[in-house]
This record gives sequence, structure tokens and C-alpha cells, in this order.
Amino acid sequence: MVQAGIRTGRVVFHSGLLGTVATAFALDLVWPILLLLGVETVRVSPGDTAFTHLAFDAYPWSHSLLTVAGWSVLAGILGRTLFDSRRAGVVLGGLVLSHWGLDFVTHRPDLPLWPGGYLVGLGLWNSIPGTILVEAGLLVAGIAAYRSATSARDRMGTAALIGLVAVTVAIWISQPGVPLPQSVRAVAVGASALWLLPAWATWIERHRRVREGAE
Repeated sequence: MVQAGIRTGRVVFHSGLLGTVATAFALDLVWPILLLLGVETVRVSPGDTAFTHLAFDAYPWSHSLLTVAGWSVLAGILGRTLFDSRRAGVVLGGLVLSHWGLDFVTHRPDLPLWPGGYLVGLGLWNSIPGTILVEAGLLVAGIAAYRSATSARDRMGTAALIGLVAVTVAIWISQPGVPLPQSVRAVAVGASALWLLPAWATWIERHRRVREGAE
């Protein structure tokens, strides 16, 4: 959830906050759709790791390194085309790929290198304190970078940003103690709420401006 934190900053203004948030969360935006379609699978498994009660049994198309590389190239092409900027393409493609890298650190060995391939993961989620320390650090760094490069146009520019951070942190930090979902469908529907984040990012962007010299 907080993995997009470090992926903001000055570079966001070559692709928009919307594009940055959408690509940073891209794999987790695709994943619930594939769950609902039955293409990928997950189990509710209490204690699978200390930080999450989900066992990611199969998600080769949204989270294998090979397919993520493909998603990254696609995002790069779209970014360059939509924003008429090579830099935007590189940034957005890189954000998609960076999601897998951060998942590699947090997940237990359940991330496939290719569909059906070898599973990897360093398992940071097995430690709640370690997860909070690392992920909170990334979030704080990302927020600081974004705020250093932007200023609010009006009160809403501050309130909308604070609101997004507050909601994100609340959802993230509560994961170890939330009631278990009743079904895989409930997991997928709940995860689909992440689609609200790009819309929220658009709202924030309308009420903030780039600081002079930050582009």
C-alpha cells in the first residue's frame, strides 16, 4: 500500500500525479480484476505472514517478473505517447517495474520469476516492526519529496493530500488486525477500492502547483 511513497517527487510533473500513482499501483489495480475473473487465485490464510493473512497462491500475470517487465514496457510506451515525453515514459515504466522490486522485499517466496516459474521473496512481512520501519520510511521519504516540489494552490490542495495520506496509512497499518475477509470475492472487491487512488491523485493535482525551479 505504501510502496508508492518513494516514487513521487519532482519527476512526477513530467507525467502527472495521476500517471505516477496509477503506475506505482498498477500491479495491484490489475490483480483484483484477474481474481474476479478466476485467472489468478488467493487464499485467506490466517498467519500466512505476520503482516497479512492472505496466501498468494497464483498471480503469474499480474506479479511475475517476466510479465511485470511486459507491463512496464507497455506503461513506458503509453507514457511517452500520452505525455509526449521520453522521460515520462521512462519514469512510468520504471514505476511499474519498481513495484515488483519492493514486493520482492516484502513478500515471502511466492513471487514467480515467470508464469509457473521459480518463486522468490525476502519475507519482510514476517516481521511487523520491520515492515513498519521500512515501509513507513519509504512513505515519509516520498511525501517529503512531493511536498518539496509542490505547493498548495488553495486549502483543498493541503486537505486533499493530507486526506490521501491518512486513508492510505490507516488501511496499511491496520492490515495485521483487520477481520478476516469472508471470501476471495470479498478480497477482490476490497482490493478494487485502490482504483479510487488515481482519481484522488487527480483531485490533488488540480489544487497544487509545481514550485518554481522544481520541474
